[in-house]
Amino acid sequence: MTLQQLRYAVEVANRGSMNEAAKKLYVSQPSLSSAIRELEREIGISIFNRTNQGISVSAEGKEFLCYALQIVEQENQLKEHYLGAKPSKQKFGISTQHYTFAINAFVKLLKEMDPGEFDFTFRETTTEEVIKDVQNRRSEIGILYMNHFNARMILKNLEEAGLEFAELFQSKSYIYVTDTHPLARKKEIKFRDLKPYTFLSFGKGEYNSNYFSEEILKILEHRRNIKVSDRSTLFYLLRKLGGFTICTQMVNKELQGADIVAVPLNVEGAITVGFVLYKDECPGDIGKRYMEIVREDIGDLL
Repeated sequence: MTLQQLRYAVEVANRGSMNEAAKKLYVSQPSLSSAIRELEREIGISIFNRTNQGISVSAEGKEFLCYALQIVEQENQLKEHYLGAKPSKQKFGISTQHYTFAINAFVKLLKEMDPGEFDFTFRETTTEEVIKDVQNRRSEIGILYMNHFNARMILKNLEEAGLEFAELFQSKSYIYVTDTHPLARKKEIKFRDLKPYTFLSFGKGEYNSNYFSEEILKILEHRRNIKVSDRSTLFYLLRKLGGFTICTQMVNKELQGADIVAVPLNVEGAITVGFVLYKDECPGDIGKRYMEIVREDIGDLL
């Protein structure tokens, strides 16, 4: 077992592709595959599952890569400290449904770390893509929600992907409207109150199932619907059309605008928001700190 082999294995896991990892490492794909095969023979496990659809980390490989990553990071730190090596770019990725608290924590993380060089990714995307991104290691952490309607299906998909759900908080459902909207001053909104207004929501992506929606089932039956793909468009239409969207109770005035208010929706059941993580695998130091910041912020908001 060599450090080079460990670096190769870590890069393949990060890229989710032998071909992409070979490009990043400046080696041929056959050479990389051969090195990984030799490493697997030596340690007696298959680090990766190989199928016609590509590769994925095996159950045994998860534990091995957790140790391998620590060794590779320590080697980089030794080179930087004693050999004056140029610091390697720190890497980290988040995939999330559309939550402002996730963005705020990301900004705080960067300001706190102030890394000289980094290659970070923040993706606001669909439920399906959150799961895929973490499964394929494009992101280290995902954030999504479940309720009584979709929990069984979401948990089944996470289990099949080798992932787990770590609850962050529970919230009632709220409706976002502008402060001049006729519903803005209600203490609580009922479904019949929403009938005259346009419902704005984020699309579900290619996996067009209500189980993968970011909204509760009854809202999806609304008669006036517009689906969008980004936050700025949603809030622009919300203001111009006098529409509404569904949310948790947390309003971020800086990101959503000072004129946006959240009003409770009279609906049974709570929204449960949580992290999506690799099962039985420890997040890196950056991931751990990001999760701590999110929890600290949520504690202040709830």
